[in-house]
Amino acid sequence: MGMIGGGIGAFIGDAHRRASRICNDYELVGGVFDPDFERNKKFAASEGIDPKRCYETVDALIKGEKALPPERRIEVVAIVTPNAFHYPFAKSLLNAGFHLVCEKPMTMTVDEALDLEKSVAEKKLTFALTHTYTGYPMVRQMREIISKGLLGTIQRIDAQYYQGWINSIIHGTESRITGVWRLDPKQAGVSSCMGDIGVHAFNLIEYTTGLEVKEILSDLSSVKDDVKLDLDGTVMLRFGGYLKGVIRASQVCGGEENGITIAVYGSKASLKWAQENPNYLYMLSDSEPTRVFKPAHGYNGKLAETGHTMPAGHPEGIYEALANIYRGAARSIRGEAYDKAEFPTVHDGVRGMKFIHAVVESNRMGNIWMKI
Repeated sequence: MGMIGGGIGAFIGDAHRRASRICNDYELVGGVFDPDFERNKKFAASEGIDPKRCYETVDALIKGEKALPPERRIEVVAIVTPNAFHYPFAKSLLNAGFHLVCEKPMTMTVDEALDLEKSVAEKKLTFALTHTYTGYPMVRQMREIISKGLLGTIQRIDAQYYQGWINSIIHGTESRITGVWRLDPKQAGVSSCMGDIGVHAFNLIEYTTGLEVKEILSDLSSVKDDVKLDLDGTVMLRFGGYLKGVIRASQVCGGEENGITIAVYGSKASLKWAQENPNYLYMLSDSEPTRVFKPAHGYNGKLAETGHTMPAGHPEGIYEALANIYRGAARSIRGEAYDKAEFPTVHDGVRGMKFIHAVVESNRMGNIWMKI
């Protein structure tokens, strides 16, 4: 594996490295870890990476790796940079024949996302998009229960993602605001809140239910005049027929940490899951006591049961969930049989970009319904 971004002090790069090690399918052998070449080299040395495979640019990585024998060459590259770099780096690496693991949102525009989808199909390469929450065993169990029709007719879907970390930044000095790349449209894209966390809620809905959102109506807020992107919002959803739902997302809910939850309500039963307590999936009914599903039990489906690494009662978390996505991508790269639900694909990236841009446009147009 190679990595673009994720150098000294990068949380998400560290998460990807830990996940790839947990699943025992990858060895990090090279990359471009920082735009500052001195910091780049310092990080590579700390990881025990051959200095010759610490490259100054993505183009240099492609050239250097292509010069190596196939059995030594990097096979898959993880892109963990700010959003603006995802598309150009992914495009170059796909054209050069590398498989990819990429952070979300996949691109800056819908057209870029569609172009990557076309490239992946033409090159017949693996592209895994790290919507990490799909890697949790109980999210996968939720998907299986719904696919079997055990909830009856789905009648409502609610997803929520609340954080509060931006409060201390936006209520500080202007220099702190301009120093955060997620608040910079040139680096983050058209959205902060919905582009960073709302899209996770959207992906969880489509992943667990197998349904596609048809239309959305959004109401967003930047909270302060000097903030250029949304930090809070509510999105109403239409799936067709009677089924509707809602996504609520915020980066300014004081005291909230990483509160992503999803609830799917059916005519026979309902399911609820929360990321901060991820080993518990609750199944509710009007006629029976609430049931609790947990990992490492025979009553779960195959995909959920292959997603845990510890015996029952030993909590696992975000690193293990991300490792499950990496494991599925490894199976795909090797040409082994795998479940299509093991990792989000480039198509999920397209869906995410359509959601983000529709949400922003709906709000801009005065809160009107937009098709996805």
